[in-house]
Amino acid sequence: MKIRQRVGLWIGIICLCIGMFVTGMAYLVLFSKTFQITNNTYLYIDEDDNLDSVKIKLNENALPKTVIGFDILAHWKENKVKSGRYEITPNDNILSVFQRVHRGQQTPIMLTVPSVRTIPQLARALDKKLMIDSTSIARYLTDSIVCKEYGYEPHTIACIFIPNSYEVYWNISVEAFIQRMKKEYDHFWNEERMRKAKALKMSPIEICTLASIIDEETNKNGEKPMVASMYLNRLRIGMPLQADPTVKFALQDFALRRIYYKHLDIDSPYNTYKNKGLPPGPIRIASIAGIDAVLNHETSNYLYMCAKEDFSGYHNFARTYREHKNNANKYVKALNKRGIK
Repeated sequence: MKIRQRVGLWIGIICLCIGMFVTGMAYLVLFSKTFQITNNTYLYIDEDDNLDSVKIKLNENALPKTVIGFDILAHWKENKVKSGRYEITPNDNILSVFQRVHRGQQTPIMLTVPSVRTIPQLARALDKKLMIDSTSIARYLTDSIVCKEYGYEPHTIACIFIPNSYEVYWNISVEAFIQRMKKEYDHFWNEERMRKAKALKMSPIEICTLASIIDEETNKNGEKPMVASMYLNRLRIGMPLQADPTVKFALQDFALRRIYYKHLDIDSPYNTYKNKGLPPGPIRIASIAGIDAVLNHETSNYLYMCAKEDFSGYHNFARTYREHKNNANKYVKALNKRGIK
């Protein structure tokens, strides 16, 4: 074999080896199962993140064997990433994750809107699940101009929330989130519910306000339609609601176990011992069970209720004040026996 042919053969072999090596390395850093995880994990990218900070988060959450492939891909793309929540599976490779992040193909979360007492509490709960911070949420929901755009006041904006689970993106803006809640609200208040509210001569805001009181009175969903019946009876005859939970809300002291006469002196539109009718707005985000309890209330002649003395969470109902006084005495006696103040 001629020397030139031998040289060509060796050059070919070397090029083949180099090609195989490069292909092997490319497969290793781009296409192999890079992540040392056994379960799916999630990469959370904030608005101020860049490719360097994303690499740090990758190392912390997905434990990749190498991020060289990430550097190679970043070299060919703009040094920009899109905020969001991105899923990483044990079968993923650097290329698939990089493409997901670069294109903004995030994985939505299942967000549960809780039935809480105040907007700050709601803001803190959402802060733990979404990218938006609690301060931004609280400020937006207490802005009178914003509330008016949706047909509410700051003290009634809680009515826009229907406690349920919703699929949303982690990096949703506060504006988009409230727009989504309004859409869900409109869907919830369908023709049938609106017809029942109209029959009661009450608006959805008034229904939510009464439902919020019922939710505070009992966590027994089966009992809520009877509680609703009692309060509707009071509203019908112009009797004050005299709802203890509204006094707690007026005082902003939700730890109170007992309401004394001294508490009833508070000068607040939420004090339903002093003021007839419904308070200005809900005292918590009303539950679906509470709202439907008002719309589908029981029929009764009850005007009074008192917690049962067995602390079961249920109530004794009464038609007359004399019956109610007997029930109340039994409950007070039980409270004193347990030393509850």
